[in-house]
Amino acid sequence: MKKKSVIITLSLSTIFLFTACTNSDIVGKRSIDSFQNVLKVMSKQVSADKEINGWSLTSPDGTERFLWSKDFSADTSNDIMLEVDAKPFIEAGLDKSKLPSDMVEGNKIRISDNLGNEKINNNDDTTPLDSYKKIVELKRDLIKYHADLDHYGITIGDGNMFEWAKDIDNNDKDIVFVLDPKQFIDAGVDPSKVDGWLFAKVKIMQENGKKVEVDKLLKPFNLK
Repeated sequence: MKKKSVIITLSLSTIFLFTACTNSDIVGKRSIDSFQNVLKVMSKQVSADKEINGWSLTSPDGTERFLWSKDFSADTSNDIMLEVDAKPFIEAGLDKSKLPSDMVEGNKIRISDNLGNEKINNNDDTTPLDSYKKIVELKRDLIKYHADLDHYGITIGDGNMFEWAKDIDNNDKDIVFVLDPKQFIDAGVDPSKVDGWLFAKVKIMQENGKKVEVDKLLKPFNLK
């Protein structure tokens, strides 16, 4: 049965507030440890992906994917990517012609980012975790920690994220796909009607320390 999307306003105790740890090495290392746990639990949903020359993690319902590359040196913007089912967005009013032409591929919406041109030496023994470690090593600023929900996350483009719980044994939102709804609203989507997604007013901390309220589309999954 399909879930009904709802609009929620998160209180200060439950807002999505990503903050930098005073010791960035701690955030980086612990994000690797927790990501490894997610990979173990989702081992059947993690596979090699030839198109991105890397890896794909598919959501339990098969509708969304997080992808990350083995090598950033290729001339492509697809080093990291969120791929989501376009159908619920179309049913909520999306006019695909109002999105960038390369953002909609068949029945999928893709949001990606380029991580530079770093040549990474890979071999047949390279694992999905090895490739994630390279992101932490080379693009540490993309890795965030959300203390309130005890989540780590990786920023993909402007305002989008893939998140995972630090401890999936003590969290009911083990992985979360996060989208900035603005470009979809501009393309005709009613964000409160995107089936399977939550439309939330959340507060985030800017670099200057000021809290601002922003809109997010969230699709969480419990892996247990």
